[in-house]
Amino acid sequence: MVQLNIDCEGPITQNDNAYELCEALIPDGGTFFARVSKYDDFLADIEKRPGYKAGDTLKLVLPFLKAFGATNHGIEEFSEKTLVLLPGAKKMLSAVVDLCPAFIISTSYRPYLEALCKVTGFPLDNVYCTEVDLDGYHLDDEEKSALQSLAREIAGMPLLSWPEECRGRQDLDETNLSTLERLDEIFWEIIPQMSIGRLIEEVNPVGGPEKAKGVEDSLTRTGKGMEEVFYVGDSITDVQAFETAKKGGGIALSFNGNSYAVKSAQYALLSYETTLIAALVSLLARNGMKALEYLFEKEASASIKGDQLLESLKGKGVPDALLEANFSQKRGLPALYKITAENQDKIILQSEHIRRLVRGVAVGELG
Repeated sequence: MVQLNIDCEGPITQNDNAYELCEALIPDGGTFFARVSKYDDFLADIEKRPGYKAGDTLKLVLPFLKAFGATNHGIEEFSEKTLVLLPGAKKMLSAVVDLCPAFIISTSYRPYLEALCKVTGFPLDNVYCTEVDLDGYHLDDEEKSALQSLAREIAGMPLLSWPEECRGRQDLDETNLSTLERLDEIFWEIIPQMSIGRLIEEVNPVGGPEKAKGVEDSLTRTGKGMEEVFYVGDSITDVQAFETAKKGGGIALSFNGNSYAVKSAQYALLSYETTLIAALVSLLARNGMKALEYLFEKEASASIKGDQLLESLKGKGVPDALLEANFSQKRGLPALYKITAENQDKIILQSEHIRRLVRGVAVGELG
């Protein structure tokens, strides 16, 4: 029997809630967030800084959000107003809850997940996400002014970049090294000396290893094994959950994922519409966890696209109701790939292209 563990932003919603909060509240906030997010990518993926994990962007931006007026109630209201489901997401969540145990494991802030559950009816008890209480922290005028100035400085910095073969800061050019060192100074020297620095210390985003722990905890609740996990994600924050699922004999699927997701997953699904996730859950529930592998063996191909994919799933007993919305898709979609060393780079290019079309360029290019 299958168990679904799924990320929220990307496979279910179009939003990047933290990015949108920064864009709404902080001057040049989208640019600010992109720079902090790229810094996050470097620390988590390249430098592998001890004690730092992918997704910690969500705690780094919190003092700045508070400095520009964010409150608990304000985040709740904003999340409810701006929530955008991907096409078919409500139907997909409803279907998977009927098919198997299902859990959302998201780096996003709890108010955003509460808004999602309110709209879709997904059980909030089956959600793992980042807890935050901005109202519980004091920020005096001096620190507020300093943070506002630092936010403007960060927004004005060049976006960090590094060569493909980069293994650490020794491989950075002078401009990128200078930017990195200034960000280090801001986040690990200046802010920790402020009283609001506790906010960064105490908030623990659900990303990287915390997502893997979420998968493990969900299994203690259902009594299932890792070999029954079908994990769906799309970004760097899902990599360790992907690895945990694969190591335990489960399945890791990238849905419109970026390069981090595609490189870590076994399969990649590209689609403008999410109902096909429920179709794959149905496939596994009806035919066992090897059914996805057997699907590719039957087709004798590492890719199954469009009508061919839909007919293949129909032939395995997947209900028409979970396939109908996908018939109208164009450009060879939906497309399902078995990721190999030979096709990985091509899949990354295609997946990141669809990711930008589905979620928008600014959000789609975030790690």
